[in-house]
Amino acid sequence: MANDDINDLELLLRSHVPLIAVETDEEQRVRELFCRLIPRLGRPLFTWSITDGLRRLDIEGPPMEGTSDPGNFLRHLRSNAQAGVYLAPDFHPYVSDPIHVRLLKEIAQGYGDNPRTVALISHRFDHPPELRKFFARFEPSLPDRDALLRIVNEEATEWARRNGGQRVRTDRATLEKLVQNLTGLTAWDARRLARSAIQNDGAITESDLPGVMEAKYRLLDRGGALSFTYDTARFSEVGGLTRLKRWLERRRQAFTRADTQLDPPKGILLVGVQGGGKSLAAKAVAGLWGLPLLGLDMGTLYNKYYGESERNLREALRSAEVMAPCVLWIDEIEKAMSQSGSDGGVSQRMLGSLLTWMAENRREVFIVATANAIERLPPELIRKGRMDEIFFIDLPSTEVRQEIFRIHLEKRDLPPEQFDLPRLAEACEGFSGAEIEQAVVAGLYLAREHDAKLTTEHLLTELAETRPLSVVMRENLDRLRAWAQDRTVPAD
Repeated sequence: MANDDINDLELLLRSHVPLIAVETDEEQRVRELFCRLIPRLGRPLFTWSITDGLRRLDIEGPPMEGTSDPGNFLRHLRSNAQAGVYLAPDFHPYVSDPIHVRLLKEIAQGYGDNPRTVALISHRFDHPPELRKFFARFEPSLPDRDALLRIVNEEATEWARRNGGQRVRTDRATLEKLVQNLTGLTAWDARRLARSAIQNDGAITESDLPGVMEAKYRLLDRGGALSFTYDTARFSEVGGLTRLKRWLERRRQAFTRADTQLDPPKGILLVGVQGGGKSLAAKAVAGLWGLPLLGLDMGTLYNKYYGESERNLREALRSAEVMAPCVLWIDEIEKAMSQSGSDGGVSQRMLGSLLTWMAENRREVFIVATANAIERLPPELIRKGRMDEIFFIDLPSTEVRQEIFRIHLEKRDLPPEQFDLPRLAEACEGFSGAEIEQAVVAGLYLAREHDAKLTTEHLLTELAETRPLSVVMRENLDRLRAWAQDRTVPAD
């Protein structure tokens, strides 16, 4: 990978590009790439910093006095500097200054008379529009599978050296999972996480993987649009949904293991009544497949400046790619992708960004989107080919209501056999799973008020006093069912 980076960088420098934007957290590695390349080109290499100013990098020597100020540094490049390559790490805060913009433009325009290439190195760089035509971007490649495996082996060898020659214990499958989980990280970060997985017990086991993924997520955190959960729900905690469970079970291996005969599944859309279990089912998909769950909060992506909302979405999706394999949960997707047109076109541009990513993404990111108001979703999103399937989650049947009561009683250490579950299930016809859970919670408060143990009668009292959403909003539910009848697959 390093040779590819050097070749790409050499191509840029031989193309007479005056300004190069290098977005990376590995400043030292980029400096080493330039140092290895410069002898091929026969050009001097300089580096600048706000602390020391300008100095020659390929030859030992003191910094040049009076050049630590960004403006003085650029004026020197414009007027007195010799031809060569100039590295300027952490210069991004100074590019917004109009004087600095003008100086960079004059340096770029004078390249034909005095070829000076300025490489601005930063974790993130937004060049001003005035300089766009002078800039080229260079992004160092991340280590591939072989490089990551080499890093893990080096850390295992180092641990063995420090521990009297003991070998690090692992198996091939777990080692492959660790390497896969390190994908998308820099060599420095990958080495750090590999070391942390090994150092405690001299072993790489399944129990190390959640910690590695959580640490990886923290390294990639870009401001809160994505939330991370590794300890996800189990489908045993979700009542019913037998068809959905069977559909997911059939596709688990195709998603988690490469299969040349099968296209990996891309995602599903869950529609249905509020409180029907869509969100819990989305979390349980990750639990069933043994993958981390990323929740995308669409509301945090919106920004008042033109184009920033779409940019935030693209960055969040790139983070999801780096976290692959994973499940990406987009809750109430219709709120961000509505067709109202009252937001100045932001939702349409967000939709375009999402659809483009869904078409081009080749990483193992499985989307689980949930929606309550299906009529607000654009047809481009719900047509066949975008999602693998659209499942409709209706109100639970009598048998499923019994199962839901059993789940929520057991979660609270209450023996289900001490309750009349068939009677309770009949009494809560039209209730959603969330409303049944709240009836159990309210029943516990009622029993506590009477200083008694929870009984079937307490629960029946609470059910009788509750008007479920299916009654309060019957017309909306009837419309939703009519829409879903020929367009979706029943989840149960």
